Amino acid sequence: AVAAESSTGTWTTVWTDGLTTLDRYKGRCYDIEPVPGEDNQYIAYVAYPIDLFEEGSVTNLFTSIVGNVFGFKALRALRLEDLRIPPAYVKTFQGPPHGIQVERDKLNKYGRGLLGCTIKPKLGLSAKNYGRAVYECLRGGLDFTKDDENVNSQPFMRWRDRFLFVAEACYKAQSETGEIKGHYLNATAGTCEEMLKRAECAKELGVPIIMHDYITGGFTANTSLAAYCRDHGLLLHIHRAMHAVIDRQRNHGIHFRVLAKVLRMSGGDHLHSGTVVGKLEGEREVTLGFVDLMRDDYIEKDRSRGIYFTQDW
Repeated sequence: AVAAESSTGTWTTVWTDGLTTLDRYKGRCYDIEPVPGEDNQYIAYVAYPIDLFEEGSVTNLFTSIVGNVFGFKALRALRLEDLRIPPAYVKTFQGPPHGIQVERDKLNKYGRGLLGCTIKPKLGLSAKNYGRAVYECLRGGLDFTKDDENVNSQPFMRWRDRFLFVAEACYKAQSETGEIKGHYLNATAGTCEEMLKRAECAKELGVPIIMHDYITGGFTANTSLAAYCRDHGLLLHIHRAMHAVIDRQRNHGIHFRVLAKVLRMSGGDHLHSGTVVGKLEGEREVTLGFVDLMRDDYIEKDRSRGIYFTQDW
């Protein structure tokens, strides 16, 4: 039923079934195995013909495989643990705007991690005081500072004012330290047009990087912004706000490794991956597993790290 609903099936037989070759297009469940230590829980492996999916569209991919089936009354719970994307389909996506090496080249920083922080309080500061905090952090030795996920364009700090004061802070810190500095300016907005306008402003100010909330903003918006960043030389940081609504429950939803994989296709130079310490939930081996999924060209199947399929990017 899961394979059928997410491909060619519906709740009844229709006469138009005879107008196509359903065997060519239907999803197939090819294996089922019990979940170790759990009663009445199973892992089902479902394969889909590649022709079911529009090229270069994460939106269409997700609409197909998770769009309706999670609402089935017959299912007590359903969770998408992982998916393998065939290389032929991967090649229809642009991927990250730039990537690790280009980012290091732009920053002229090699052989070490990049150190950054989020400005706090994330809401309530005026644009001028926000810029002051950015300067103090960058002047003190950080490579980056960043907006938090819900810093957009509120009455106490409109986006254009924030962009201007932050750019001033970055340039001042650069001139005093001799290092390239940056701040993740959150370009997330209520419409794609407004989002791209903010990205254009960041480009004109000469800042190296912007940011997007890819789940709340949407995959179509994210792919559009990633294409803009690639064309105009902006790095793109991705925030995963709202991910826990989708991935935190262990028996229902979508695992974050899947959200990370599709983000790699949609486009982003780096992504909040979670950590094995700190205030937010995360498991060490599983977290390291999807970090590798975002970073490496080829990842072997390793169930101990939650990687169900070998993935060739």
